[in-house]
Amino acid sequence: MNYQFDFPLILQSLPVLLRGLLVTVELWVPSILLGLMGGFLLALARLSKHASLRVPSLIYIELFRDTPVLIQLIWFFYAFPIIIGVQLSPFTAALLGLGLNTSAYSAEIFRGGIQSIGHGQWEGAKALGMRHSKILRRIILPQVFKRMLPAFTNRAIEVAKMSSLASVLSVHELMYQGRLLSSTYYRPLEILTTVAFIYFVLIYPGTWLSARLEKRLAAKA
Repeated sequence: MNYQFDFPLILQSLPVLLRGLLVTVELWVPSILLGLMGGFLLALARLSKHASLRVPSLIYIELFRDTPVLIQLIWFFYAFPIIIGVQLSPFTAALLGLGLNTSAYSAEIFRGGIQSIGHGQWEGAKALGMRHSKILRRIILPQVFKRMLPAFTNRAIEVAKMSSLASVLSVHELMYQGRLLSSTYYRPLEILTTVAFIYFVLIYPGTWLSARLEKRLAAKA
């Protein structure tokens, strides 16, 4: 094999790839925040005694969990504007798709964590006159946080990787820039290897910090 790795091309391409990385982070972080907030509300609706809240939330969760993310992104860009009468930008459509998809998975993480707490703790808190919202805030959520942390970490990693699908909508994130440079210079080995390395550098610190936090929480238990 006589292939010569072109290191100067990597250095030349870095500014473009780093601009794509910035867009990736701008897409990734809001998607996680939207997913966590929406997921918590969905989990509460899923656990509600009222069917008017429980059934729609279940349909929503299963709809987003049981259809491909790529289809969801394309639907929000091409189909959703027909319904609302407003054309979304590629970035907005990708953010909406990733955020809502994340909220469906986060809802199940929250639900599983909340249901893992024994019913006796709910009854005991109610006997003391505490309201439902106060029980959640003061008793339930502090206990389940460390149980949910690994699942939320995995979800954040998945969203970071799924953000590369936004390149299909021409969102100028990291993968889009990598594909563009690869087709421009006809050097996919150098460019795509660099893209993969940048994704690793982006994601690995979060997994390492999460593992450290899990150990610290376990030591305090």
